[in-house]
Amino acid sequence: MDLNRLAARIVKDSTEPETRETRDPAAVERGEKGGKARAQQMSPEQRSEAARRAARARWDSRPS
Repeated sequence: MDLNRLAARIVKDSTEPETRETRDPAAVERGEKGGKARAQQMSPEQRSEAARRAARARWDSRPS
């Protein structure tokens, strides 16, 4: 395979939206929706705390 075709395949694979076929079949069967469903089950305080922890993790990992 030449490098141009390989590069095109990599870009295509990384930019295509996730389909039901690429998701975990067990998760699809259970109807899991990921982060959106998790956020709906959390209280506003819990969502705020999760966002605070995520922001802290992002800022703490940045080089000084």
